Amino acid sequence: MTRQPARTPRPHGAPRPPVTGRRPFVRSVALLAASALAAAGLATAGVAAPATATATAAAPTVQSAVVGRPTVPTAPPAVPGRGRTAVVLFQWTWNSIARECTSTLGPAGYAYVQTSPPQEHVRGPQWWTSYQPVSYRIESKLGTRAEYRAMVQACNAAGVRVIADAVVNHMSGQSAGGTGWAGTRFQHYAYPGPEGGYGPQDFNACRRDIANYGDRWEVQSCNLVNLADLDTGSSYVRDEIAAYLNDLIGLGVSGFRIDAAKHMPAADLAAIKGRLANPNIFWVHEVIGSPGEPVQPSEYLSSGDSHEFGYARTLASSFDGRISSLRTLGSGLLPSDRAGVFVDNHDTERDTHGTMNHTWGAKYRLANVLMLAHPYGWPSVHSGYRFTDRDAGAPQEGDGGVRDAVCGTTTGTFTCAHRWPEIKNMVGFRTSVGDVPLTDWWDDGGNQIAFGRGDRGFVVINNGASSMTRTLQTSLAAGSYCDVVAGDGCTRTVTVDGSGRTTVTVPAYGALALHVGARAGGGTTPPPATSTTVYYSTTAGWSGYNVHYRVGSGSWTAVPGVAMAPACTGWVSRTIPTSGAAVTAAFTDGRGRWDNNGGRDYTLSGATAAVRGGTVTTTDPCR
Repeated sequence: MTRQPARTPRPHGAPRPPVTGRRPFVRSVALLAASALAAAGLATAGVAAPATATATAAAPTVQSAVVGRPTVPTAPPAVPGRGRTAVVLFQWTWNSIARECTSTLGPAGYAYVQTSPPQEHVRGPQWWTSYQPVSYRIESKLGTRAEYRAMVQACNAAGVRVIADAVVNHMSGQSAGGTGWAGTRFQHYAYPGPEGGYGPQDFNACRRDIANYGDRWEVQSCNLVNLADLDTGSSYVRDEIAAYLNDLIGLGVSGFRIDAAKHMPAADLAAIKGRLANPNIFWVHEVIGSPGEPVQPSEYLSSGDSHEFGYARTLASSFDGRISSLRTLGSGLLPSDRAGVFVDNHDTERDTHGTMNHTWGAKYRLANVLMLAHPYGWPSVHSGYRFTDRDAGAPQEGDGGVRDAVCGTTTGTFTCAHRWPEIKNMVGFRTSVGDVPLTDWWDDGGNQIAFGRGDRGFVVINNGASSMTRTLQTSLAAGSYCDVVAGDGCTRTVTVDGSGRTTVTVPAYGALALHVGARAGGGTTPPPATSTTVYYSTTAGWSGYNVHYRVGSGSWTAVPGVAMAPACTGWVSRTIPTSGAAVTAAFTDGRGRWDNNGGRDYTLSGATAAVRGGTVTTTDPCR
């Protein structure tokens, strides 16, 4: 199509006060195929929870146990640590998130919080108005630019990094135009900016809805349910998007969820990311891969992770059938170190085509326990609000602004799922076990399973209607452990004998979880380390990081050693089994560059060892 001459992206200015606008069109989501786009009705969960639940009722509590006697060939981008957990506070105001980071998320060990889209959007009470941008001003019904900045600062101070949901595939779906939340007047294919200033020449020429999801060009060039599809192949459009993301980086944001990534060519997104102030910043692509379609999540892995929607469908199918099938969880899905996983998100909880949501009650909670205990993928806990109308937004004030979230009640609108003890306390479990592989799997062939994470943790899940009593083999050291599913503190203990065996009784639809960071009588003091998690600073700017090592007087690993995985911003890590012996190590990019401590190598021991600038510390740099 004919293009205007290249233009210079405009700097971001101060927001204008909001004025009344028009009601937008519905934003729908393709979950399985193009036919799903056309179906806008409310879908219900595929099965009932053990206790009947409605969308407005509080989910049943998972019962705790009663204790008896004893990979992809691309360089990975900077991503959150695999042993760390994110929470999505969907449609929470910036002020509410700031308070939650300080009071709950930081203390619980959540490492990341994902916010809803922060840019200016069309006006209206529905949740999906947040996904119809009219400018890239940081001004929305969830709060102001100043409030967003303050929220990021508060969360960072609490040890929680912020991931922003970035809507960059399209602008609004309002054919008649209107006025945005912050006062920006716009037309369907004309947005004056100055932030996100686009004219008709900046949109793809298709100008009709996607009809055939088997046609790659159509999926990535036509409108997703009337949403004006940006020409992300244009240098100008790429610059405008990059300016918006750089603005958020300047406010302290540590990563991005790329909404509707499937509808943009992977090369376009890689080009946009290359324009960022931090081109290695974490981002995860929303790509709903359906069998037989030409666009799949794996093609986006050169610039970031991808959400694995197949994981959510697998959990739903298993908890509706036999959870023993989860023995092979991850088979046929994205590589574990590139997969963003969830039980549900804001789309799937409304369009439940084979996925779960909070109305599944105890099964939903058990699925979250499983996700946080299992080593596959990087998990996000979804925490939104209850609804009966799939389009309904969060509770709002008279001016259309969303009200601050309120937790601590069983009948409140916000689910506050991230605070439920069996979810919140499993965050500490995941942090404690790190990237130690799955061990000691047991199942009854039906709905009772147990598995360990080496000598760091052990979990039992009973998805059946009857209680279970079983003696199980673990790899835990002998001692008394707190069942973290039982609640805060150490309200229930489990004894592991000298051979690693334990006998437990777990009630129907219940769970039990033990880890070395929660030992009875010992607070959070773990036993002597039998593995060392080695962290290495990425200040060298290498394209890849490997640790070449030996344990004790054993043999060295083959050069270049073993690859280290991104742990958090500025750090990579690798957990090395040690049986209590010290590790002698050096680091390399695998291309001839080495850090061997001036020829002396590094001596590393204990549970944690962090290396930066030739200095070794025993503090976890990602906490």
